Amino acid sequence: MEINWTDFFAPVWLSVKISVITSIIVFLLATLAAKAMAGRRFPGYSLVETVLLLPLVLPPTVVGFVLLVILGRRSWIGKLYEQFTEHTILFTWGAAVIAAVVVAFPLVYRTVKAGFEGVEKDLEDAARAQGASELQVLAYVTLPLAGRSLAAGYVLGFARGLGEFGATIMVAGNIPGRTQTVPTAIYVAVDGGNMTLAWLWVCSIIGISALMLMFVNRRS
Repeated sequence: MEINWTDFFAPVWLSVKISVITSIIVFLLATLAAKAMAGRRFPGYSLVETVLLLPLVLPPTVVGFVLLVILGRRSWIGKLYEQFTEHTILFTWGAAVIAAVVVAFPLVYRTVKAGFEGVEKDLEDAARAQGASELQVLAYVTLPLAGRSLAAGYVLGFARGLGEFGATIMVAGNIPGRTQTVPTAIYVAVDGGNMTLAWLWVCSIIGISALMLMFVNRRS
């Protein structure tokens, strides 16, 4: 069977774009949340922790349904977005990014938080005793010591964004050339009996993931 390479690469490029944007957003959000929660206890801590980790245990289709309601044209978020842009959020690649961020956040948060909690407080206190500001302690002590966990968290965010399917197809659909990612393209190819194309997409996503892991391992 002859392969249309333009149609083949469209989901690949879109998946990479969504994964890169997702990984950056979720890494920043998860790092801020993990730093705020690591090693602390306060009233309502368990409730906040549960909310942050909830997408981890929910089926992706449930997450997608909730996002569908929150971002839909009847919600205030959907109405406000449509008022300013004259477009809907749903069934765009931006909606795929939002879905991937929500699904990937708990994985990245939990990994980064474990890294922050593994940093010895005595080292941070020693830096403060030497006159370092909180920003300097964070930049020169906390982040370097938690570096491996931060790198692992970023990789998890990228990989989760690259492989997200359930929530994505709920809020972004599967529009070729617009919102079709590699996972949704594989599903359609298999459903249509086009195993050659499905295998090519599978190999592409494996290759991208492997390159990402090799890059992070070398940096570590």
